[in-house]
Amino acid sequence: MYHRIAQPESDVWELAVSAENFEQHLKLLKKLGNVVPLQDLADGVRSGQLPKNSIAITFDDGYIDNFTVAKPLLEKYQLPATFFIPSGQIASKKEFWWDELERILLLSPQLPGVFGLNINGVKIEGELLAEANLTEELRVKHYSWKAGSEAPPTLRAQLYYKVWEQLKPLPIFEQDQCLQTIKNWAGVEATIRPDHRVMTRAELQQLASNSLFTIGAHTVNHPALAFHDASFQKAELNENKKQLIQIINYQVNLLAYPYGSHNGYTIEAAANAHFSAAFTTQEKVITTTSRVYRLGRFQVKNITGIELNNQIETWRSC
Repeated sequence: MYHRIAQPESDVWELAVSAENFEQHLKLLKKLGNVVPLQDLADGVRSGQLPKNSIAITFDDGYIDNFTVAKPLLEKYQLPATFFIPSGQIASKKEFWWDELERILLLSPQLPGVFGLNINGVKIEGELLAEANLTEELRVKHYSWKAGSEAPPTLRAQLYYKVWEQLKPLPIFEQDQCLQTIKNWAGVEATIRPDHRVMTRAELQQLASNSLFTIGAHTVNHPALAFHDASFQKAELNENKKQLIQIINYQVNLLAYPYGSHNGYTIEAAANAHFSAAFTTQEKVITTTSRVYRLGRFQVKNITGIELNNQIETWRSC
């Protein structure tokens, strides 16, 4: 599981892999096993006939670098990949909320010294003290911070993580409202960085026109599905599938749950929407006994090919 092939100035969730490392990964995967379309893995689970050492490559979220950087490298090595796309982001003219929050709180040169906001019934407040000014020391700490495995190293990072936790389960319109309040507090304008946008409709169509690549569903607005009721989940999946089919003009059979978040309602909605398989972010090897609507994936981080080889040996036991 990949998200970005890029080198952004901040990447607290380790979503980005450099082009150099990604190319090393492709060389390794081509040598290490049988890289197949993701649909082949899903079909193998259903049929009970899954060849050993099968590997599938996936991308979540549809960042522009999937098109400008990953696509040419995948074509160079003739390796198939599936791209899971949140269709609502295509025409939104804005960054993903987590990227925007990261830009405001971790990268803004100057912030007010005191913060106070009520999000989803939780009051978040605090003082940034000397960290109101972004120093080079703070920038370095933020650049090296791994939010998924490390405690926040600064007051700004503590604030970011607290706000992120409360925004994640909200529907998109509430996320947008909170982000606007935060932008007003920070005194920053709404903007979209060119390297943080998602693919356009035309770019997605061009990507989908190559038989190496498959487009998969990833909801309309990238919600954490398990926090929402059955009707909300059903609408997100059905509308996403419908919108993607309208764009690429062929069937969409595969689904990835945003953040891996799902529950029984999600699985029911996926089955009723006639997806042939759905994927989580749980680190589990796919076998013939895997549940077809809870198939696991392993997130690849910004490591070298040699490091990935060692990582795969560890993953084999999962």
